[in-house]
Amino acid sequence: MMPENNATNGTDNIKVGIDKINFYTPNHYLDLVDLAEARGVDPNKYLIGIGQSRMSVAALDQDIVAMAANAGEPMLTDTERQEIGLLIVATESGIDQSKASALFVQDLLRLTANLRAIEIKEACYGATAGIQLACDYVRSHPGRKALVIASDIARYGLDTPGEVTQGAGSVAMLVTRDPVILAIEPESLYESRSTGDFWRPNYSTVAFARGKFSEEIYVGMFEELWDKAQAQGVANPETLQALLFHIPFSKMGRKGLRTLGNGKIATADYARLTERFEQSIVYGKEVGNIYTGSIYLALLSLLENDKSLKPGDRIGLFSYGSGSVAELYFGTLQPGYRERLDTDGHRALLDVRERLSMSEYEAMFSAELVTNGTEQDLGRSDPSAAAPHYLAGVKDHERQYR
Repeated sequence: MMPENNATNGTDNIKVGIDKINFYTPNHYLDLVDLAEARGVDPNKYLIGIGQSRMSVAALDQDIVAMAANAGEPMLTDTERQEIGLLIVATESGIDQSKASALFVQDLLRLTANLRAIEIKEACYGATAGIQLACDYVRSHPGRKALVIASDIARYGLDTPGEVTQGAGSVAMLVTRDPVILAIEPESLYESRSTGDFWRPNYSTVAFARGKFSEEIYVGMFEELWDKAQAQGVANPETLQALLFHIPFSKMGRKGLRTLGNGKIATADYARLTERFEQSIVYGKEVGNIYTGSIYLALLSLLENDKSLKPGDRIGLFSYGSGSVAELYFGTLQPGYRERLDTDGHRALLDVRERLSMSEYEAMFSAELVTNGTEQDLGRSDPSAAAPHYLAGVKDHERQYR
């Protein structure tokens, strides 16, 4: 397997990547101690064994379209709304079998009609596919930008083994030339294979998973890609300042990272990567699993919680989507990246959420939209300035957004 090189037609030296990044999560959460006690489980099985502390819970009006728009809204200028030529929404929580969620988001964000708007699905890998496609687009379209939004609601069902790894949220990223935050290298390593570790049939509102098998596939694909990257001189652990993982729950990423221990890389390099991994899971432990957005929430968590990083530092990202597709790629932090972050705003977003009781959580989880064509009006669950967009209801089988 050769590393991918996306640069063609004389664009090899063009720097592209993430220029802006923002996230939104609903304003309700369930404390996992409450969940453990209600399910008769030792809380440490969740807090330590899984490595999670809270999970965001989405009301009906905060579906993946509303969350995507709420993540993108505050970071776009009027000029950028005109410059975006590609809009990608990556999700495995799609709201329609035909119409792309990106078209709803396009309207809510008041973007120009002169763009391509598509939805990408491949489990938790979709947003990375979107990022790579966006980088290719920006390289070949001078003056144009791309907006990639990962938006998902992880659902496994009440009182199921996967219940503790649920969550909801959205991460929006503006991809441009000469990015301020992260310049993405054109070389990457990737692999696809058909597996049955996780899936959600059309007729089901919750996912099915073979947990242990999924962990084996995840870790195995990371090891294969890492070994190939090192053999081809792409990984360079001595210069790698951080390594991010897809984290449906923090223990999963930690298992991937631990494969580099026991002398596989230098002790000092492993210690550095381990220390920074802990900073990358700060937000994820509070939000829970957001599928396609999990690795990019990890990126934001690292940048906003680790004060020792600096421009020029190289970061690796391992993206995994069940079913299965995996990719390992790299990027370099750019001068001025700290000024583009909204650490205080994101911390406040998490801190002001309302804690749900178990009965409130179960009622919110079980609520459903009508499916028979009748009219349904929804209240606004998050009246804050962080959530200007919401699903107002359903009429004649169509979702009505504001």
